[in-house]
Amino acid sequence: MDIDMEQYDQLYRLYKSVDTTTLRGYQEFVDLFPPLSSTVALEQWETASDRLDALKSDITDEFPGTGETYAEIAARLTRDEAFTALDLYSKYDRSVNVLVLDVDETLRSAGDTDNEIPRDTLYLLTQFHEAGVPIVVCTGQTLENVKGFMIQGLGNDLVSSGQMSIVYESGNGVFTPKHGEDTKRLLYERLDGAVVDVFETVRRRVLSEAPDAVGKRCHLQGNEFNVTLKPNAEVGSDNAVEIIDESLRYLCGLVGDAIATQVDAEVDDPAGYARAYFSRDPEILDVLAASDLSTDADIDDAPEAFRDILERVDLGYYEGDAAELVSLELDKSAGVEEAFDVLGIDDPFALVMGDSKSDLRVMRWVDENDAGIAAAPAHSSPDVLDHVSSRDDLVYEAGDASTVLRTIYGISLVEQLDEQGE
Repeated sequence: MDIDMEQYDQLYRLYKSVDTTTLRGYQEFVDLFPPLSSTVALEQWETASDRLDALKSDITDEFPGTGETYAEIAARLTRDEAFTALDLYSKYDRSVNVLVLDVDETLRSAGDTDNEIPRDTLYLLTQFHEAGVPIVVCTGQTLENVKGFMIQGLGNDLVSSGQMSIVYESGNGVFTPKHGEDTKRLLYERLDGAVVDVFETVRRRVLSEAPDAVGKRCHLQGNEFNVTLKPNAEVGSDNAVEIIDESLRYLCGLVGDAIATQVDAEVDDPAGYARAYFSRDPEILDVLAASDLSTDADIDDAPEAFRDILERVDLGYYEGDAAELVSLELDKSAGVEEAFDVLGIDDPFALVMGDSKSDLRVMRWVDENDAGIAAAPAHSSPDVLDHVSSRDDLVYEAGDASTVLRTIYGISLVEQLDEQGE
């Protein structure tokens, strides 16, 4: 769609003639610091609110017919965010109708937000919710962990509203309150029994047979299905990196052994085949190579039944954070499709925000289906950054997810301008 140049001209005029920095300051104060019991604080809030209304009224008078929308744009978006929103609307001719959000190192960052979702990000999520935009939280964490911190941040009413879905354990399950028998869908129950048995075998053996370098230095995350090893050290520390690297090497061999047991076939070097297969991931290859473990086995020499199961699972490596066994048949994109189905979103145009290769699968899925756009923090994996940069370049600094959320919210405001001009 070709947006009439008048809208670009009007935005230029708006940001040239209005002190939008001051206006946004009042808006943020009113939004994030609501009236308190203190009389002085209440008076400060009321003064800021009155000043905000006056500044918005001036914009409304200056732009007859569209002034209220321009006032909202000026009060909530920087100049760059506003023009990016207009560009995105011009390109896609629609606004976002669902959010698909990773959490760790996407909405929150251990290094930049003390592992808390910032208040302005939480506020923007409530704004989307109030505007009728469903939210799909898509994470590798357990359901109970995700429910806990989302309720703490957004409140139980929003989380249990029926318009929020949680895709947990990277797509093994989908939890959508207030949807009857569809409230919880366990996707892992649909897997072939042989694959399920491999996961159960690995879970049973992973700590009991682990060498001290793993067993005494990490713990098993309480997943329903995935097998995830976490360090008994501060995430991201040098100690945690060492622990997870050693855990990945061990887990790689254990998966090969478990598959060989399951298929009940003669397999010369199941651990070697597993290392060769998983080392196709460059990050995993580097970890294996650092301990001189061979990755040269020819996977084509393995029995067909062994290869069949091996090619249906994957190892996830998150430096200094986790090493885990996952199913390739159950990933975040499969979980997101299920969430859309439960939420009744049959024509999605999603914002997908994430930083890892599991998020990249969702980004690629929406891209291939013309069903959305992608955004990522600057510290994301190289493949994620390549994908995002080559599309709309919605890359933001760690802990600053609100920049993208404001821009996406701005698309709906630009859409209102377009409708008002018809």
